[in-house]
Amino acid sequence: MKGKIVILLVLCISISCRKEVKRVPNFEHDITTGPTPWTSSTFELEEHDFTFAIISDLNGGEREGVYKTAVSQLNRLDPTFVLSVGDLIDGGTEDSLQLAKEWDSFDARTSKLNMPFFYLGGNHDLTNPRMRTFWKNRLGPRYYHFVYEDVLFLMLDSEDYTEERMLEIYKARATALQIIAGEIDGTYEESTYFNMPERSTGSMGKEQLVYFKNVLETYPSVKWTFVLMHKPLWMREDDKGLKNLETLLINRPYTVINGHFHSFSHTKRNGRDYTILGTTGGGQKEGDSLSFDHVTLIRMAKEPVITHLKMDGILDETGQVPRGNR
Repeated sequence: MKGKIVILLVLCISISCRKEVKRVPNFEHDITTGPTPWTSSTFELEEHDFTFAIISDLNGGEREGVYKTAVSQLNRLDPTFVLSVGDLIDGGTEDSLQLAKEWDSFDARTSKLNMPFFYLGGNHDLTNPRMRTFWKNRLGPRYYHFVYEDVLFLMLDSEDYTEERMLEIYKARATALQIIAGEIDGTYEESTYFNMPERSTGSMGKEQLVYFKNVLETYPSVKWTFVLMHKPLWMREDDKGLKNLETLLINRPYTVINGHFHSFSHTKRNGRDYTILGTTGGGQKEGDSLSFDHVTLIRMAKEPVITHLKMDGILDETGQVPRGNR
């Protein structure tokens, strides 16, 4: 009989050890009766989501100090990582020394971030073949993907032209800038560059499409897919736009985000969110209430919770916009 009791005790202890013990969050206070100055004492012990941030255009008329302030604000907000949608330098040159100077300046400011930063090229970053080569040597591929916590990120190159077409656009752009500067006669709206579809919507080549097709086939059932680009390829309706990739995305949850226009807008397309961001230091349009500096925070819960924060509303402990780096 004594032996049976011992066996039973051992079994009970063994079962008890295997039973998962639920840990309760520590919450202490000294109010013992009456109402409490909080709405609930039930807390989520561990969050299974994460938050990342996105910055928009720095250039196209960069205003000094804005991006430095954004870096300081992002460090306070403490996202897991930061993404970009392009136009990180002024660019538009074939001078390698000038390009190195501009990228060194951007990288020096970005190095103050306390979390990883993901590059994406815009028309200011990839204006001509020499800049494309400079990007490759310094930053690697112009388009790529990554997965974080079962969320897929597609980082597109909207300046994906043949070298011949890139040179045509580059030369037309140079002429348009001369017109704007008053160096030659003409109007910008009547210039060759102004009427090129690539100026506003960019282009996506077949090789890039095949690359992302293979990526989507490799990750058919991720929790969510984010598609980032500089120019709104989705506004271009021919085969050089986004429609072929959208066809591949149609049966999965996804979100599209781009920059370039320096004016915030949001629309629904294919039942999904398509957002054009404003600026994070780039030139702004006078009189346009949607042309503002902001950073975007996305909390990846069951579905993404997207919050756009105007930089002039992100304040430090003194109630001021933080100017330094912390």
